[in-house]
Amino acid sequence: MKKEWCIPPERSGEFVAHMEDVLEVYTRPFDPKRPQVCMDEVSKQLVEETRTPIPAEPAQAAQPGKPEKYDHEYVRNGVANMFMCFEPLTGWRNVTVTERRTMVDWAEAVRELVDVHYPEAEQIVLVMDNLNTHSIGSLYEAFTPEEALRIAKKLEIHYTPKHGSWLNMAESELSILSRQCLNRRIPDAERLQREVRAWQDERNQGETLMIWRFTTDDARIRLARLYPSLKP
Repeated sequence: MKKEWCIPPERSGEFVAHMEDVLEVYTRPFDPKRPQVCMDEVSKQLVEETRTPIPAEPAQAAQPGKPEKYDHEYVRNGVANMFMCFEPLTGWRNVTVTERRTMVDWAEAVRELVDVHYPEAEQIVLVMDNLNTHSIGSLYEAFTPEEALRIAKKLEIHYTPKHGSWLNMAESELSILSRQCLNRRIPDAERLQREVRAWQDERNQGETLMIWRFTTDDARIRLARLYPSLKP
């Protein structure tokens, strides 16, 4: 997954409003009662080998080793989805593997975030993109009205703008996951879950933080062309 800046081609008050809202969130200090969590999702094609790969040869002193070789034939075993929840100020992340990426799947991932990972939080400050499944309405699709309202009251949601997913630090974390763990053939969801959990635990043990340096002042200079002009 290559992370690229996708910027709208013309001035957009809506874009800069959402951008500055998210950038303001990133300036807030750490507060255990109001943890900042970024959430994103990605799909992974499950691929099974038809032949055993040839292992990589170790590098010799005089010449580099040969990489592992895969046969060009393989079997597609469907697609799995992964929800990434990442708290950049503490270096904690959790990846949940699901069969689908529906409203109900998102709602279940959010309930886990609220009840399992942050049960003591007064409110979770949640940053994510504005995909149609990422809404309070999805909670009402998945749960009783009482349960949906209970979870909704625990969330302070901030949406990145359209063409602004680069503002979501969970997307950066998914890019790292893709390069370090998912850049090979994985045959099934069970194996995917094991591999992702091992990667996640190692990153969490190292408390790998992410420091956001792009500020509102930077945006008003570097992305000035996106700001509507005030006319007298």
